[in-house]
Order: sequence, then C-alpha cells, then structure tokens
Amino acid sequence: MATSPVPGDIVPFLRYADPRAAIDWLGQAFGFAPILVVDDDEGGVAHAELRLGSSAIMLGGVKEDVLGMVTPAAAGGATQGVYLVAADADALWVRARTAGAKVVINLYDTPYGSREFTVRDPEGHLWSVGTYRAGSWEG
Repeated sequence: MATSPVPGDIVPFLRYADPRAAIDWLGQAFGFAPILVVDDDEGGVAHAELRLGSSAIMLGGVKEDVLGMVTPAAAGGATQGVYLVAADADALWVRARTAGAKVVINLYDTPYGSREFTVRDPEGHLWSVGTYRAGSWEG
C-alpha cells in the first residue's frame, strides 16, 4: 500500500476498542481513506494511517503501554478532539449523521465566519467539522 507521504506536520493518533470498525466508520462519515493498515498478532490492528485530503490520522487498538491511552468510554468522557477543515460542512453534516454519528453540537454559523458542528464517533471520540482553517482569522 505504498503512497506519497502526507505533508502535514501534526498527525493526531487515536485508540479504538474496534479499530477495523473505526476505519470503516471514519470512511463512511468523513471520507477518510486507509493508506496503511498493519495487523497485530491477534487479528486486530496494530497501526493504521488514514488520509483525508492533505492530512492524516493514525489509529490502533487499545493496549496497555507506556502511553496509557484508552477510549473515551473508558476515560469517562473525551479528553481531546479532532477538528476537520471542510469546504462544505453542510455535506459532511449529512454524511456524518447518515453514518450514525452522535450529535454533540448541531450545525451552526460561528461569529468568526465558520460553519461547523461536533459529533461523537461510535466509540466516543469528538470530531468537530468546520469551514474555518486555523490561522485565517482576520478579525
């Protein structure tokens, strides 16, 4: 599955109890495409990389290691979120809800000119989507 490197310098990484289901859901909800999926020795996913436009995320299964990362459900709630920049937040709003996203904040217009919403994926990770690109505020 060789592909060109993703140009972004910040790559969020997430842990899922069911990473294969997460890979499928993230594709359905937001359009992520797998660029690398490495199986572990137990039929699970040791490491995966998913691309969305010029950005990427990494994910894997929950495991005991020095990072101590758990799913939001195990942590008692999300401890971080991911923000996706979208040219058409309305289209992703429909797509995410069709994929079964749990709505946290309905689609709305912000005072700084973004159109955005926030949902939870099936394992509770927060995903905010909006038209605002960091660093573009001219207020």
